[in-house]
Formats: sequence, structure tokens, C-alpha cells
Amino acid sequence: MNNCCSPQKRLIVAITGATGAVLGVRLLDVLKDLGHIETHLIVSDAGWLTIEHEMGLSKDDVRSRANIVHSSKNIGASIASGSYPCDGMIVAPCSMKTLAEIAHGLSGNLISRAADVTLKERRRLTLLVRETPLSLIHLRNMTAITEAGGIIFPPVPAFYHQPATLDDVINHTVARVLDTHGIDAKLAPRWSSINATPEWPTTD
Repeated sequence: MNNCCSPQKRLIVAITGATGAVLGVRLLDVLKDLGHIETHLIVSDAGWLTIEHEMGLSKDDVRSRANIVHSSKNIGASIASGSYPCDGMIVAPCSMKTLAEIAHGLSGNLISRAADVTLKERRRLTLLVRETPLSLIHLRNMTAITEAGGIIFPPVPAFYHQPATLDDVINHTVARVLDTHGIDAKLAPRWSSINATPEWPTTD
């Protein structure tokens, strides 16, 4: 983006009906705090239900965290076109339904359409897919996304940084997701090294 008035980055954030709505909401909070990234938010109907059930937040609570909010039904939105400059898209969390729609190019709503545009324009697409156990159908859809250039990012917690709270786990996941878009949010400690020692003491 060469316009001097444009933000340094512009990201699309989508929240679907899979469990883990807090990941998308925390992502919006972090991007808002960074201050130089314009966020375009899309929430599916099921996503709104999950946000209310898991977090007790109203639609206005969530909308206030984004710069621009689009209806998931608005296929004519700016972000539905590849001519509209965006740096990437994150779906957090990503349901298996949304994964399937994106994997098969079914642009039935703005979330799957914006993801399709992101892939065709060779921009970064990161999907925080949420399901377990995974069926062969799920795995094949993930393979299709990966082959198309997207990143499959299951929100699997890490323990090497010794998280003490749920917030620690969430922040680490959000930090790693933002890493895939070249954004260092400094939310969680990074891996350095462990001083290696022999498994068994030597007798020398």
C-alpha cells in the first residue's frame, strides 16, 4: 500500500462458530493495541452465538474492537474483491464447515469469499481450525488449503513456557498466529534453549 494515509497493515479477522471465540476476540484486542493495523471483522451467525455463550459479550462489545465490521452476508463488501488491498486474513477460530467451504472454493458468504480472495491473490491466510479428533475429510480439506498456500494453525497449547493461567495459553497462541503474518506482538516468551545434559551420568 503506497498511499501515505493507509495503515501499515490491513488484516481481515473472521470468527466462526467453532469453540474458542476468545482467540478471535483477543486477536482483535492485540491488533487494536498495536495501533498501526486496520482490522476488518466478519463474524458468522454461529460465531455470534458462540461469542455470547463462551464469553458473554454483546455484538457491540466485539464490533468496537475492530476498525471496520462487515456482515457475513455482504458478498459485495470491499474485502470481497482482490482489488481491495489487504495483507492477509485470519480465521480464529475456524469451524470445519468454514474450512470445507474454503477448501472447495464455495464462496457462499463473506468469510469464505474473503478467504478465497486471499488465496487467489497469494496473500497470507491462517486458519485456526478447531475440532478433535480429526476425520479423513477434515485432513483432506486441510491438505487442500495447505496446497493452495494457506496455513493450518490448530490452537494447540504449548507448555515449554510454563503457562500459569488460561490467559498465558491464549496469549501464546495469538502471538504465534501473528508471527505467521510478520507481526511481533511481544505477548509471550520465545523459545531460547535448554542446557542439554546426558540422559545418564557418565562414569568418567
